Amino acid sequence: MTGQAAALRAGTDNGSVSGEGQGSAFARSVSALLERTEYRRCESGEDLEAIYRLRYKAYKAYGLVGEAENERICDAMDDTPNSYRFGVFIDGELVSTVRLHHITAAEPWGPVMRVYSDMLEPRIAAGETFVNPGQFTADPSVSGSFRLLPYLTLRLAVIANTYFDSTSCVCLIRDEHVAFYKRIFGSAQVGLARPYPPFTVPVMLYESNCEENMAKTVARYPFFRSTFAERRLLFQRPDADELAPLTVLPTAKYRVAA
Repeated sequence: MTGQAAALRAGTDNGSVSGEGQGSAFARSVSALLERTEYRRCESGEDLEAIYRLRYKAYKAYGLVGEAENERICDAMDDTPNSYRFGVFIDGELVSTVRLHHITAAEPWGPVMRVYSDMLEPRIAAGETFVNPGQFTADPSVSGSFRLLPYLTLRLAVIANTYFDSTSCVCLIRDEHVAFYKRIFGSAQVGLARPYPPFTVPVMLYESNCEENMAKTVARYPFFRSTFAERRLLFQRPDADELAPLTVLPTAKYRVAA
């Protein structure tokens, strides 16, 4: 068992995870694993290369992409100014990654716009804004302990929606993930299945309205809470003469205590 898998297994072995919600053994397990978790915004160098290679490793393992000689997955959406690429580390080891886009009229870029621009452009023009999580992948070696990783990783999407005060969180979702997004985030389908090359399966557009769902989601899952300091460190762009933080430690426990 790798170090990542051992860490995740420890997070599920200290109690039942059948109940989801505040005070449940499951919520305590996620919160305990957050103690060993670091978020790293990856913008250059080895960290960025590592998440590109992790994407390929995960998608290839599940048959979602074909062979690639360079064994990495990245696209033009990685380099837009509203793109935020994160690595999630447990005990110093990269276990998962996610990319977030904050879509506005000034910066209208994101994977959802490549597929559903006809539906979203009128809403953006009317003043709505969106957070679009994508490229969420996890190291296949921890797939046996995958239960907690979506919560640790997509916590970043919850924080982004809070920080940017977005209208909705919009996602391109494959059929097998629909139940998770409905249950956790109250997401609803707003777009029929469409192709999304280079992936070999179609995707659907799902939306979670923040005004309707955010408070309920955070109340049910207290590990989604964050302090303003954490939100700023994760998403505020540094000035030209400032360095971005290397890692950011989750603050849910401090927010709950407060």
